[in-house]
Amino acid sequence: MGFMLDTVGKLIAKYLQKEVPGYEPFTPSDPERLLDIMREGDVLLVEGNNRVSGIIKYLTQSTWSHAALYVGPIDGAMEPNGEPHVLIEANIGEGVTTAPLSKYFAFHTRLCRPVGLSFEDRTTVCRYAINRVGFGYDTKNILDLMRFLIPLPIPQRWRRRMIAIGSGDPTKIICSALIAQAFEAVRYPILPKITRAGSRQARREILHIRHSSLYMPRDFDISPYFEVVKPTIELGFDYTSLHWADKPRPPREVAGSHDPFPGSVETPGLAAQAVAEASMAEQAVRRLAA
Repeated sequence: MGFMLDTVGKLIAKYLQKEVPGYEPFTPSDPERLLDIMREGDVLLVEGNNRVSGIIKYLTQSTWSHAALYVGPIDGAMEPNGEPHVLIEANIGEGVTTAPLSKYFAFHTRLCRPVGLSFEDRTTVCRYAINRVGFGYDTKNILDLMRFLIPLPIPQRWRRRMIAIGSGDPTKIICSALIAQAFEAVRYPILPKITRAGSRQARREILHIRHSSLYMPRDFDISPYFEVVKPTIELGFDYTSLHWADKPRPPREVAGSHDPFPGSVETPGLAAQAVAEASMAEQAVRRLAA
């Protein structure tokens, strides 16, 4: 019976992980800038493109369907080309695994950073996640997987519970639960429930830690304790340096200088026009000099 349930579970997991064709991120990551600014303990949110991603985005009413924790280079984990694995994540059908940052270069992502986290606690958070690499995903728990197959509208008050349904086994973890547990290990808040108590003379807030299974990827985005870090502006941004498609570049840049913003696109027709205008200006200067 257990073998049959495991087989069915693996088939469902394979179906859920199949990519949906036609995905195109609205704003893909800038790999170089992302690499430059990431720190240990940062949470990378991802807009996924497989079937389970669509269900999670619906249940959470959010852009983000997956979360991974940046822990820095992991000993013994790298790609065949030598790129180190720097992310810890939990995936359906795979469990807790490591991954290179390049895995998500083609996706729309958001970087969330815990504010004020000490070096010691940052190390503890990363170590907690690394120590859980290899924890499995319980494919025998069909109910746990079928929550992602329900196409019917779900009342909003039930959606978070739909994410949390599962076996309750601490070694069977989904992505946001793994990261939530890592931060709970150092008592760092994400979205704690707050109880206000006191009187006219005094007021105080009591923080209650939510169960880790109730966390969603979007919670790191809306948490008041995590800073949203945007790679394109974190290290400085000069909007006047952008090259717009309807405005030719200055002649010296057309000649081959480096474009610091490769994401801006200039049509070949405009580039040729700019070259022609530069040539005409140069000829005019020579005639005046003569």
